Amino acid sequence: MKFLNACLLFLAAALAAPGGPAGAGTPVQATLVAADLSVQSGRPVLVALHFVHQPHWHTYWSYPGTGLATTLTWTLPPGWKAGEIQWPAPKLLKDSRDNVVGNGYDGDVLLPVVLTPPAGLKAGERLALKASVDWLMCADECVPGSATLSLDLPVSAGEPAEDPTWGPRIRTVLAGLPAADPAWTVTASRTAQAVTLTVAAKAGAAAASGGHGVTPTGVRFFSDDGFIAYDQPQSAKPDGAGGFVLALPIGTDGPKDPARLSGVVTSDSGWRTDGSLAGLKVDVPLAGGSAPAGPPSVSAPGPVVAPGAAPVSTAAASSGPTAALPSSLAATLLLALIGGLILNLMPCVFPVLGLKILSFVNQAGHERGRVAAHGLVFSAGVLASFWALAGSLAALRAGGDQLGWGFQLQSPAFVFALAAVMLIFALNMSGVFEFGLSATSVGSGLQSRSGLTGSFFTGVLATVVATPCSAPFLAPALGAALALPVVQSFAIFTAIAVGLSLPYLLLSIFPAAVKALPRPGAWMETFKQVMAFPLYATVAYLLWVLAGQATENGLLSAFLGLVLVAMGIWCYGHWHTPGASPGRARFGLVGCAVLLAVGAWAGWPRTPAATDVVWEKWSPETVARLRGEGRMVYVDFTARWCATCQANKRLVFHSGEVLRAFRDEHIVALRGDWTNRDPAITAELAKYQRSAVPFDLVWRPDRAQPVILPELLAPALVLRAIRP
Repeated sequence: MKFLNACLLFLAAALAAPGGPAGAGTPVQATLVAADLSVQSGRPVLVALHFVHQPHWHTYWSYPGTGLATTLTWTLPPGWKAGEIQWPAPKLLKDSRDNVVGNGYDGDVLLPVVLTPPAGLKAGERLALKASVDWLMCADECVPGSATLSLDLPVSAGEPAEDPTWGPRIRTVLAGLPAADPAWTVTASRTAQAVTLTVAAKAGAAAASGGHGVTPTGVRFFSDDGFIAYDQPQSAKPDGAGGFVLALPIGTDGPKDPARLSGVVTSDSGWRTDGSLAGLKVDVPLAGGSAPAGPPSVSAPGPVVAPGAAPVSTAAASSGPTAALPSSLAATLLLALIGGLILNLMPCVFPVLGLKILSFVNQAGHERGRVAAHGLVFSAGVLASFWALAGSLAALRAGGDQLGWGFQLQSPAFVFALAAVMLIFALNMSGVFEFGLSATSVGSGLQSRSGLTGSFFTGVLATVVATPCSAPFLAPALGAALALPVVQSFAIFTAIAVGLSLPYLLLSIFPAAVKALPRPGAWMETFKQVMAFPLYATVAYLLWVLAGQATENGLLSAFLGLVLVAMGIWCYGHWHTPGASPGRARFGLVGCAVLLAVGAWAGWPRTPAATDVVWEKWSPETVARLRGEGRMVYVDFTARWCATCQANKRLVFHSGEVLRAFRDEHIVALRGDWTNRDPAITAELAKYQRSAVPFDLVWRPDRAQPVILPELLAPALVLRAIRP
């Protein structure tokens, strides 16, 4: 749903004309109407937004489900106050294929709003009450709508006369808004997957409201906050005493553990005997306590091995091997074991698997006990190698084990470095470059050595050969070694080592099983390349994390830095190939090193310096206030999709001289972000006969008009504009 909303917002930005009226030919016509013919000083004014939908078209309620709710932005005379839209009971919206598409309205609809005028209005004057309206209108397709509507009403000395057309209609809608009713009692309880909502007829309350004696039909609950799934079927069963019991599925976009259930229960026949009160207001405690915790979120491509786990205290982490492990870590250990097994299927490891087992057999003289001993010693070599790797990485943490689960992922530099490592692993598995082939050739020499020492070093070599090949479960474990407490890091690497050595150990105990192994072939390369895509997904996840930590320019630099890293790896893979001439191989190696260094330098997140410009949000009111204080104001109208804007920022606001000038002159920097549609920015650009960004200007205290800068900026141009 959130993705659809983002798409709709983009569509609105691309197609809608800000401030344009809703013409007669549009699927939804909008007007502003008033209940009375005039305004009395100090007396609330009842108005309404009037929508007329063409057949099959609809607009949306306050919680739309999908789509966008209608919004009103008022422009009123001084002293006036505007209330919120008073939402009538919604309908379940469906398209022509009977798919549920949201909550909202069709046909002829009034959305009341109460305006409060100040005291002291002069009788006889006329007032213009204006509102900018934005809505989304949908049938099988969706079109954004907007209009600037106005009501001109005179001020009267006495009580205003009711508008004969709109007065009764608006007041009827206002009286029928969703509300609690004394004839009905509402309670709610929940389980992990559903909410049970009971609407019971209250004894003795019939006379007060006319509630008893009515049998509501078409009962449905609409959630105010998305806690209940808007697009799932609801079960409404009579309770035998005039009420209903509704089974409501819990949605995924609302609050995770609310204390109350809020919304509206609608009935096609109304909740009163006269057919009124289409919506019964619900705002009740949600019994049943907190929702049970779901299963741990453990994802193979994720950079944190257990991203859904709760923080682990230092004491728990260091309590020794007998300490209970979190359930998410237990699942991670299983994934690590599987990852170690998958390493044996990598092209640089699998072909020698059978040869290693046959070597054990030959060295042992076909004595099963000796064969098993060689297998155990080989496994010890694998374990020792992985423990050495885990110990080295733990030392690099420099005490990070006392910082809690995932603490390092709060560091943008760590996240960027981990993304670069994941990208290199993925490119290796995609076949962009090969590494570890020389180690494989060395293995034949070690493999030929006799005795248990040879088996031990064969295990060490297996780790050396397997590690560069990687696997989608191994690369995240390297990140976990830097993010988890030491004991848990060693547990993960132990699981990987057991997975890698397990086939060797089993085949040394049962050597006849070597014949059952599938033959090496082209399928192995395909398998390896498919396994690269979870790592690419990990890179995407890490960049999403980085987006919440880095500045806008810093995130762009990180993207470009990773592109250079990928180019460096490609350079190595293209020129440093088996059989390449020494000059060609050196060129590939040097080119790779240079590009990797430049990529790391370009993308490495940097801590903002004390002189860096701090941007505030632009608004006309902010500019007016700052100018009234005699401040110099620099305004930058920009957008993320504007490449020239990004180039200007990097060129100008990375200049030390410009940054010092902003600091010394106490210049206030305002940014108008036009990435999404913003009518205020559009109007401001139009004042200067501009319709595009970048657009920068400087308001100086000694000038009545701003200094307008060219589209392409340079430090000297900015310095000239801000200095006398």
